[in-house]
Amino acid sequence: MKKNRYILASLLLFGGLIFAQSNTLKRANKLFGMKAYYEAAQLYETNEHTQEVLKNLGDSYYYNSNFEKASKTYRELYLKYGDSLNKDCDFRFAQALKGVGAYEEADKYLSRHYNKTFNTSDTLASIEKSTPHNFKLKQINTQNPIGDFGMSYFNDKVVFSSSRNTDASAYVWNNLPYLDLYTASIVNDTVLEEIVPLPKSINTKMHESSAVFTKDGMTMYFNRTDKKRKKTGQDKIAQVKLYKAEFIEGDWTNIEALPFTSDLYSTVHPTLSKDEKTLYFSSDMPGSLGGFDIYKVAINDDGTFGEPENLGHLINTENREQFPFISAYDVLYFSSDGQQGYGGLDVFRSNSINGDFDSPVNLGGTINSGLDDFSFAVLEKENKGNVSSNRTGSDRIFAFERVRNDLSKYLVEGVIQDKISDELLVGAKVELFDESGESIAEMVVGEDAYYMFKIEPNKKYKFRGTKKAYIPEDIEFSTDKEGKLQQNIKLALQAYTTAEERIQENKKGVVQVKLDKIYFNFSSAKINEGAANTLNVLVDLMKKYPYMEVEVSAHTDARGRAEFNLELSKMRASSTMEYLVSQGIERRRLSSVGYGEMQPLNNCVKENMCSESEYNVNRRCEFTILN
Repeated sequence: MKKNRYILASLLLFGGLIFAQSNTLKRANKLFGMKAYYEAAQLYETNEHTQEVLKNLGDSYYYNSNFEKASKTYRELYLKYGDSLNKDCDFRFAQALKGVGAYEEADKYLSRHYNKTFNTSDTLASIEKSTPHNFKLKQINTQNPIGDFGMSYFNDKVVFSSSRNTDASAYVWNNLPYLDLYTASIVNDTVLEEIVPLPKSINTKMHESSAVFTKDGMTMYFNRTDKKRKKTGQDKIAQVKLYKAEFIEGDWTNIEALPFTSDLYSTVHPTLSKDEKTLYFSSDMPGSLGGFDIYKVAINDDGTFGEPENLGHLINTENREQFPFISAYDVLYFSSDGQQGYGGLDVFRSNSINGDFDSPVNLGGTINSGLDDFSFAVLEKENKGNVSSNRTGSDRIFAFERVRNDLSKYLVEGVIQDKISDELLVGAKVELFDESGESIAEMVVGEDAYYMFKIEPNKKYKFRGTKKAYIPEDIEFSTDKEGKLQQNIKLALQAYTTAEERIQENKKGVVQVKLDKIYFNFSSAKINEGAANTLNVLVDLMKKYPYMEVEVSAHTDARGRAEFNLELSKMRASSTMEYLVSQGIERRRLSSVGYGEMQPLNNCVKENMCSESEYNVNRRCEFTILN
């Protein structure tokens, strides 16, 4: 009898445990579906390690950047159920492994995910040689930090995001208070003082973060999470939207979501171009290549917005690209876990070349870690800035100083200057050619006139520097077996105006070739002998400078019908250009335009108001240097 009671009690206890565990699992799954990963993980830890439990527990750790626990959990998952797991799981396991430095094991799952061979150790070694800068980091003292990140510059202060408001509700994802925006004074680049939250018109009960400001401090763009969750696919999700606010009479007002935001996807992490005519941001909107992509949208003169444009596959991957930042030199910095790197989000840079961004470069191990590194902002001229990272276990802001990377054996760099004055030639183009004469890379230099290209060992190259109104300069050089330069390079251009007396800049800043006046017979566009002799001076000059491009323009005085004068000037300009072509000047280097009487040099704009000599001033041909 006692034995039966014991068996019955055991069955009841076992059944109770199963029932309790079943309820716990249901609760954990519900929390997981709500993205309440912190609490979900605590419940999954108490359940039997089935495939569902292991996967969701590993994901819960992963999404809160606990890569050590995530990698251990995923490893158990793969040992038991590896054959039935999908590629998304491969990627998360690989990222978790990279986060704890297990690169060789991570390569196995990256190779399986992308169906190509990976060697992370070799990639990182290459990054250390190719990244342009090294960084010296120091954690900023933010006075009681709790989830601080995303520091931007606002007049003489800084603004950052933080979970330090312990009176706020806890966010289920990570069990931290909801984010607010704070302003502060920064001392010696490393200490924040006078920390004050932005007003309640900005900070609500939801998340606010990632603020960026126009140069005049009168407009702010920032993130705000929706109050309500909306059904998106299988889950209800509170989307994040970009907002705009205006600073009017001491208050932030006119706060509204940008027109391209939506209840069905998120738009986050705003940054402005140098001219403040383009807003860059990250989004998972339809058409994205991966989890989040970087987009740009035009800000029109009337304050309206254009249609968002995806930056394309060179920047974006099938995974996350977030936290864009456009520097004063029009360099795009952003964070990605889809580009090859150290683990988690890494910071990359991409130069703007003729309006497009080039292949991203990982900023290297002096700034990137195995965890998430993001919200990069740099003051290019000062070579300093800040970056956020959770490498210490939670989000923190780090100040940095940067220096050139001396290990970059396979880079060639320099500045382009005026040959006479040594002035930096902002906006000049530097082009790199290989030994066959094919152009392989080019860039338009920024305010520091700095250029940099990747090169290979034992190769012959040529630089070409060009800028409007300057004589192009070609420099040949070669590299040794280690990629080092065999010759010193000084790329300096001479202005046409300092090289030739006949080339002058007029009052409007236009550079022109000054020739003796060309005379045409009355109502004729035919080049006579006198005009030909004058034009031969230009022929010789253009043969001397084979890259010079010239616009030929013809002008008449105001006497006669305007329509006739316009057609006559067009014929004279065309006739002049054809003569130059007949003397061996390539047509592609020339253009012609007739202005008729529309651009007089004096006030003789009507008939019978000036002397013959005054009208004669306006009858002319001009030769403007285009390149």
